Amino acid sequence: MPSRLHLNIQGRVQGVCYRMYTQDQARALGVRGWVRNRRDGSVELMAEGDDAALQGLLQWCWKGSPSAHVTRIEDRWQDATGEFTDFVVAPTH
Repeated sequence: MPSRLHLNIQGRVQGVCYRMYTQDQARALGVRGWVRNRRDGSVELMAEGDDAALQGLLQWCWKGSPSAHVTRIEDRWQDATGEFTDFVVAPTH
């Protein structure tokens, strides 16, 4: 059964291609949703997929892009809504 994972990723995650690498990883895992920069310097992610793929994405997010340095991730798990058809980089919020 699909789930939804909402993340707030903190650290050096902007200006290091974090969103692009995250998009590639999410697509490779078959996850749908979006990733975007936040004005406070964090990165926000909303993803839906099977639990194993989402767990894999969460673990990957701790590493991120080669130049990133993740210091904290806040995660919230919810039921999937099925609203996403792809994984995209969304505008800054």
